Amino acid sequence: MNDYFTINLESVSATQNFASEMAAKIQSPCVIAMTGELGSGKTTFTQGFARGMGIKDNVGSPTFKLVSEYQGEHLLLNHVDCYRLENEKDFFNIGGEKYLEPDGAITIIEWSEKIAKVVPHDAIKIEFKRIPEKPDGRSLVIEGWTP
Repeated sequence: MNDYFTINLESVSATQNFASEMAAKIQSPCVIAMTGELGSGKTTFTQGFARGMGIKDNVGSPTFKLVSEYQGEHLLLNHVDCYRLENEKDFFNIGGEKYLEPDGAITIIEWSEKIAKVVPHDAIKIEFKRIPEKPDGRSLVIEGWTP
């Protein structure tokens, strides 16, 4: 692993607030590749990130439609969910290549381990883990970005 850090967030609101603050510091183009078990906070993080980009829409998990696009104040947010994909071929079959080099946009990919072979080497990688003693707490291991 390259440069990384871990941050423990105590609640849903803390996760969303951290993501919102992160969004204000990220520049386009950027890919954020997220991993973590079901319910570990990936969509919650994305909701906060979208808020930090000035997106007013209700951001949900695009599990069944695979991709949602939201226009922020200055940038487009591509929210990709690879949960239902088997591999990189499935990703490219949905036009995934445009999300890997998002001109004028930021792409957040949930379940990025499903397409690990094609995630850009300069992507920000975030691994989500539950904190056992805190039901809403999450530990995020972030690689490729410093606050």
